[in-house]
Amino acid sequence: MQFRLFSCALIILNCMDYSQGQTSRWKRSKRASYGQYPICKGCSVCSKDNGCLNCQPKLFFFLRREGMRQYGECLHACPAGYYGLRAPDMNRCSRCRIENCDSCFSKDFCTKCRSGFYLHKGRCFEECPEGFAPWEESMECVDGCEVGPWSEWGTCSRRNKTCGFKWGLETRTRHIVKKPPKDTIPCPTIAESRRCKMAKRHCVKGKGHRAWGQGGRRGGRLSLD
Repeated sequence: MQFRLFSCALIILNCMDYSQGQTSRWKRSKRASYGQYPICKGCSVCSKDNGCLNCQPKLFFFLRREGMRQYGECLHACPAGYYGLRAPDMNRCSRCRIENCDSCFSKDFCTKCRSGFYLHKGRCFEECPEGFAPWEESMECVDGCEVGPWSEWGTCSRRNKTCGFKWGLETRTRHIVKKPPKDTIPCPTIAESRRCKMAKRHCVKGKGHRAWGQGGRRGGRLSLD
């Protein structure tokens, strides 16, 4: 009876030693396989040729391409041009589908544009849409200065006169309807002038006086053409 008990004890000890040895060898094998491949950092499944095949929880799987080669990586945050998409099986980095977007919240909503582009309602613009002004500090399109319609062109004049010259200037204006929220955002011009031809070339000073005009000597030559 004692011999049988002794034999059973030896068998149990041998099994324990074998199990511990197998675990130790598996750990050493895992360190040897993954330790020499830095690309396998954060992976739950990895190969030396393709990199990560699956990631540890909370990390994002990113498929990097270099020429004809591609390999998987496990990242805490997705790189520029990608956003993190969480899923029950594995979190992945998906590409932003918005043109000129540097980072996005989802495939169709950008949060930061590439250099030289302005962000507006999840899209990227080289120039802000009408009614919005570029805010250089954040590279966003903000509410701009709203102006009313142009008035009709005014009377053609020069030096506050509507005669005595061949050419003058006519002006039109418009009013500011809504000021921008930031004082540093300029409003568009509210007045502009253009060259015009005067309707009356000669000025009449009164009865008994010669007309001022192209052939008049009094006051000198007034025509600027």
